[in-house]
Amino acid sequence: MSLLHLWHGWGMHPSAWNDLAALLTPRGIGARAPALPGYAGTAPAAPYTIDALVDTLLADLPAPITLCGWSLGAMLAMYGAQRHPKKIGRLILIGATPSFVQRPGWPHGITTQALVEFSKAVDSDPKSALKRFIALFNQNDVNSRSIGRALTGSELPCSAVLSAGLALLRDTDLRELVPKIAQPTLLLHGGHDPLMPLAAATWLASTLPQARLEVFPDAAHVPFLSAPACCAKLMEDFIHA
Repeated sequence: MSLLHLWHGWGMHPSAWNDLAALLTPRGIGARAPALPGYAGTAPAAPYTIDALVDTLLADLPAPITLCGWSLGAMLAMYGAQRHPKKIGRLILIGATPSFVQRPGWPHGITTQALVEFSKAVDSDPKSALKRFIALFNQNDVNSRSIGRALTGSELPCSAVLSAGLALLRDTDLRELVPKIAQPTLLLHGGHDPLMPLAAATWLASTLPQARLEVFPDAAHVPFLSAPACCAKLMEDFIHA
């Protein structure tokens, strides 16, 4: 059985992968969904840096694995693929971007000011802020209501972990690293993703040395919940190619 690790996004819970994992098992893919450090009762990384997160998640794993990351998890996966190339044989990136915020030469993200304002909302009332965040990234998804119900109500990490994750999203820019990622890569992206615009995935597809992009025209930021069967089939074909 092929081994697949699934890394979730900021503010989310590893249970977000449950439906997809159930579809992958009968396809000969053993899916594991570890919590990011500090989530689901796990110890936070100290210091909370991208190096520490990736090193913790990849410690003591059999190699090579297929690594699938969603959102923040996709950024960590790209970084991990370059930092630990012998441990990762293939990459699947869902709702991915090399830079979450806008920067010189990179318009395909949110503004730094918008992230500052959202960070303040998280500090004030993390539960309400996360609920609004989920509603935002599901905008224009054909299955937005069911996705919102599936993602709302999970256990939240502590405020310090949420804030550290937002700082990581603010400071991380992987554009120079992307051309060095040698692993075959499957990009799965919603055509209506308001957080990681489709242009970000198109850039990744053209810049990663071995990448293929599959767009879900009716999905937003969570295509694996919007169209799980299609997602599972694409992943199966890629892993078993």
